[in-house]
Formats: sequence, structure tokens, C-alpha cells
Amino acid sequence: MLLRLAVCRAQEGTSGWFTAPPAGARVSLARPYPLPSMPVPDSHDLTPQQRRAAAALLRETVAPVAGLARLFTRHGHELALVGGSVRDVFLGRGPGDLDLTTDARPEQVLKLAEGWADTVWEIGIAFGTVGLRKGSTICEITTYRSERYRPESRKPDVAYGTSLEEDLSRRDFTVNAMAARLPSLELADPYGGLTDLKNKVLRTPGRPQDSFTDDPLRILRAARFSAQLGFTVAADAREAMTELAPRLAVVSAERIRDELTKLMLAPGPAGPVRGVALMVDSGVADQVLPEVPRLRLEVDEHFRHKDVYQHSLIVLERAIALEPRYGLESDLRLRLAALLHDIGKPKTRRLLPDGRVTFHHHEAVGATMARARLRQLRFPADVVNDVATLIELHLRFHGYSDGGWTDSAVRRYIHDAGPLLTRLHALTRADCTTRNRQKAARLAHAYDNLEERITYLAEREELEKIRPDLDGNQIMAVLGVRPGPLVGQAYRYLLELRMEHGPLGTERAIQELRRWAEAEGLDAAGEPGDRGDSAGTDPAGADPSGDGPASTS
Repeated sequence: MLLRLAVCRAQEGTSGWFTAPPAGARVSLARPYPLPSMPVPDSHDLTPQQRRAAAALLRETVAPVAGLARLFTRHGHELALVGGSVRDVFLGRGPGDLDLTTDARPEQVLKLAEGWADTVWEIGIAFGTVGLRKGSTICEITTYRSERYRPESRKPDVAYGTSLEEDLSRRDFTVNAMAARLPSLELADPYGGLTDLKNKVLRTPGRPQDSFTDDPLRILRAARFSAQLGFTVAADAREAMTELAPRLAVVSAERIRDELTKLMLAPGPAGPVRGVALMVDSGVADQVLPEVPRLRLEVDEHFRHKDVYQHSLIVLERAIALEPRYGLESDLRLRLAALLHDIGKPKTRRLLPDGRVTFHHHEAVGATMARARLRQLRFPADVVNDVATLIELHLRFHGYSDGGWTDSAVRRYIHDAGPLLTRLHALTRADCTTRNRQKAARLAHAYDNLEERITYLAEREELEKIRPDLDGNQIMAVLGVRPGPLVGQAYRYLLELRMEHGPLGTERAIQELRRWAEAEGLDAAGEPGDRGDSAGTDPAGADPSGDGPASTS
């Protein structure tokens, strides 16, 4: 039989939380199971039956490192599965990379791993961490340690510890301060992580002020775990988040970026919204994304929402829900654009004589602000550019529903969005949050129509490959010039004609280019190939901008 065993409800008439599996039964962790409905003691109070059930849960996860555990034991060292790896077992989540901890120093870990691991890496050895790979299993072994940030320092001081209990005391939250000793699988839970896991509470092992002072990134990590797990932050930890949020100034931008990314990619539309709301309500966002809490000061021009901040959260939730429709999955660019799409409104807010509020050009201002903030947080350049482009384009559609667009306007919409078109579809639809059902239906119908026209034009004209009817070499042949800025100017002129009128054909394109050259005061009496170069095969080549080889595809 297949026994599904996870943290489960106690059976009626028993005092245990865990149910031990029958002899010979297999344990599956393929899916999460309900959390218990009764109080759970700390690990030292567990009954023998509960301990056996916990060990059964853990055994499958640690099987790939069982040999390593025996190796450590033979050499007189401790080894334990720790942190999120233990937490996820009790949540029924599939195992990922394994986090292990030991009393052995890093140089001893390296020596022990020599005959066991296929690959060893030392990138984190300065902080006591050695990475190993055995087959498809990846694990990190960290020596018992404690770490603390000095005032104004971005790097922690690391000191090695002497016991597992001491190591667990430095963990961020009790649900991550559990360990399974190897190879015995004895559960160590000195701070009640199982109870907090049952209650879905994020609590620190000691005073939250001490924990957050030791590593201020834990403040942001609380919001991230709330987003990912749906847990509530304990009241004292919530107060400490607000009190110590300015301490995030000593944390590197890269570490903050990584936590924000994990928060924004939390599962379900509600996850990222919950995490962002916690950051804003606790004052943490003032330190890392100050543009977002500032939106609370602005009333939406449609008077649809309490403020632009609430509107932005709704847009974020709707955009995430639309991802499957457009073949997207956990799309960071779309989610960041949805959250930040209106951050330009505070700077562009204007009150009209009739009492209405406008935010003219907030999309352009917001794109500039988003670019600056994401660069400061060290997001990759392609992510920064894509998010800024989506924000800049998110209002473009609203002229469509008023009177329709010409084919040239549709072409330009596609061209300007480029590879971001599907994300722009999702963002634009998500931004239509009116409560007026008739207006909502009208906007949805208008965008349906726009997407149908895009599909039609794309099939007819291959819009994803829009280029002028002449390439760089042909332009040089007609104008009788060599590579340089003039070629780029001519290329862009022909591209504008292509966008406006659709395919022109070679002959008409040559005529239009000559008219342009004449208006510019140039002599353009040549034909493609007049210089002895076949069109599209000029050895020097010419980039449309005049800076390099042109594409002839």
C-alpha cells in the first residue's frame, strides 16, 4: 500500500499528532496535507510514536546523504538536516537542495567529502559553507555558527558555534529552527517550530529585536515568507520590523533584490500582494521600495479605489491571474510592472478647477522612476529595461477604445512592444479595474478586438519581422554613400513608412528614399548595385544606425 504521511490531524481517541506508518509501508511526500488541529509539544515532549512518525517523514528526504551522515559519524562529527529542508518536509513540499549543519570546520568538511562527493565548491567557505553534489543531489554543509552585523557594516561577522542548539538559536524564525540529527533522524525543535508551523505563525527563536539586529535582512525575509507560505508574523516580530526597518540600509542591494524577487514570485495571486502589503504596513517598503507606499497619498482619478496604492495591489493580483492566459509563468517583469505602473502619479498629480484630478504623462515619469529604483536594487539590465518599457506603454491602449486605430497604429503598437507584447496584453487588461460593469465590458471587448487585429495583421504581414523594404546595403547603393549616420537616418525614415503604410515593395521604397534624399539636399541618382555591390552583400556592411553591419534577414 502507499501510505501518505505528513503533518496530519490526530485520530480521534489518540493523544498523538503523528501517525506511525505500518511496517514496510512507503512514504510519499508528493503533496501537502492538512496541518494538525490540536496543540503540539516541542520535540523533547514527543511520544515514541510521534518520533517514529517524524523520522518516517524525514527518511525519504535524507536518503541521498545517508552515506555522508555515516561518514561524519565514523569520524566523530555531528551532521543534521536543518532549516527550510526540515520545514518543507512537514509542509509536504517536495525536497529541493538540502541544507545541512555540522560541528566540523569547513576544512574538515572538505576532507570528509573528498571520497563521497562528485563535485565540491568553496564559494561560501569564508562563511563556513561548503557545497557538494552527489549524483543529482545538491547540498550545502555549514559549520555551526553565529553571525552579527556591526553598525554601518554590509558584511556579517561570522563565528563558529559548538552545538546544534546554539546554531538553531541564530535562525531567523522558529519554523526554520528545526533540525533532524543524522543518521538517527532524531528531531530537534527547541523553539517550538512545529507548533508555529501548525498555527501558521512566523516567530523568532529569541527576541525579534536581537534577531533583526543580528541580520536586518530577516525583516524583509518575514514579508517574503508571509507571501510564500501564507503565514502571519507574530505581533512582537511585526513591531520589531517597523522599529528596525532603517537597519536595512546596511544590507547590500543584491541581497535585498533577491528577497524582493522571491516575494514577487510567491505562488498564487494573493501571495505577492500579501507580502507587499506587509512591507508597506510595517514601514519596510519605505526603505526598499519607497515609491509604493507613497501611492497611498493619491486618490485614483476614476474614484474607483480608496487610493492608487490599493489600485496597484489589485492590478498586481489581476496580472498574476492572467499569466496562464498568455503563456506566462511566475513572470517577474510583468509583476514588477504591475506593482510599479502608477508610481509616477504622485509627481504628476494636478487638481483641475472642476475638482477632478489628473496625472498626465505619469506613465513616462513612472518609467523613469522605475528604471532608477530597479537599477539601484541591482536588477539585471534587461529586467530594468523591460519593466520600464511596460510601464511607459501601459496607457497606450486607452486611445483605441475611443475611436479605433488605423492599421498603422496597430503596427506601431506591436513594434513598440516588441517581445513584451504578451506581457503588455496582460498588464493592460489587469489595469482595467473599473466597477462600472458596462465600462468594464466595453474595455474588454475593445481589447479583444485589438488582439484580433494584431493576430490578423501578424498573419498577413509577419509583423514580428517588421523591417524597411530596403536593407542597409540597398540604401547605400541608392544614395551612393558609405556606412555612417546617414544610412541610419534613411533606414529609420523607411521604417516609419513601413509602419504607416505596410509593405511598400522595392520599387516604391526606392522612389520614397529618393524623395527623402532630395528633400535632405542629397544626390541620389544610383540604383541598388550601381557601385558593383550586390544588394545585401556589401563587404563593409551597414547597420541601420550607421554603426555596424546591417541585417539582411
